[in-house]
Amino acid sequence: MFGIKYIKVPPTSYLIRYSGGEITKEGAGGSFFYYAPMTTLVSIPIGSVDIPFIFEEVTADFQSVTIQGQIAYKIRDAKSISKLLDFSIDSYKHTYQSDDPQKLSQRIVNQVQVVTKKEIQKLSLQSALVSLDEIVEKITQAMEHLKEFEALGIEVLSFSLLAIRPTPETARALEAKVREVILKEADEALYARRNAAIEQERAIKENELNTEIAVEEKKRQIQETQMEAKKAVAQKEHELQTLQMVSMIEIETQNNELVDLRVANARKESDAKAYALEALMKAVSQSDPKILQAITASGMSPEQLIAHAFGDIASNSEKIGQLNITPDLLKELLDKERNY
Repeated sequence: MFGIKYIKVPPTSYLIRYSGGEITKEGAGGSFFYYAPMTTLVSIPIGSVDIPFIFEEVTADFQSVTIQGQIAYKIRDAKSISKLLDFSIDSYKHTYQSDDPQKLSQRIVNQVQVVTKKEIQKLSLQSALVSLDEIVEKITQAMEHLKEFEALGIEVLSFSLLAIRPTPETARALEAKVREVILKEADEALYARRNAAIEQERAIKENELNTEIAVEEKKRQIQETQMEAKKAVAQKEHELQTLQMVSMIEIETQNNELVDLRVANARKESDAKAYALEALMKAVSQSDPKILQAITASGMSPEQLIAHAFGDIASNSEKIGQLNITPDLLKELLDKERNY
């Protein structure tokens, strides 16, 4: 009514009211009444915006690649961008009066493509395919210093590359090349495994031979030790036999000396006995036989006396006519003599 309108924007929009060419009110999430014929409204989105992109570039080795990614940004300085782009809205319908807000995303994508192109052209195809993280890091650092973003008051929140793909023909060629490399590596791995198995078998054989050599060496050492032990035993036995022989020689020598001494003593004893017997025979030859017989009989035992008596009888047997000696007589004579 009478051109008075009301507007209210969310917190993700920065609303500026111009009246007479001057800013009369501004702020995020604002709401107010205004007089439409005399008012210009500018609504700038300040929330986060995600822009997917996809474009083709050429690597350093002249290979085409498709780059797919996404960038998230927000308008950090609403007043600065409002001076460069038209974000004015219709005072009655509250719709944008120009296509600048829609072109902002494309302008940002174009700047991303420029920075990405510089980085991709530095790399070969294979390097680009395997260096995704490094490329993202370098592009992010480059966009932090873009004058276009600084002039528009744009702040990049995040940047990511989802994929870098070669053309189908190139991809098949790379797959074939990689397949050949994989097959070659598989063959090399098989060869290495077989070679390792051969080396292991050789090592096992060497260990077995070394073990046999060590066993034979131990046997030789044992035999040498046994021979040394036998040699030592033989030497000890020889020494013992030598000592026994020396001892026996000494014993025989002593026995010989003893025999000689015994012979000398026996000779002396015989000489003494012969001398005594000779003296006795001299004395006896000059004595009366009957006296000698009586002296001899005085020291005899009863059995000796009986035997001596029978000897006298036997010596005078021609004088005896008949003599009967019975066992009883002998027994009585012996018993009587014992009783004495």
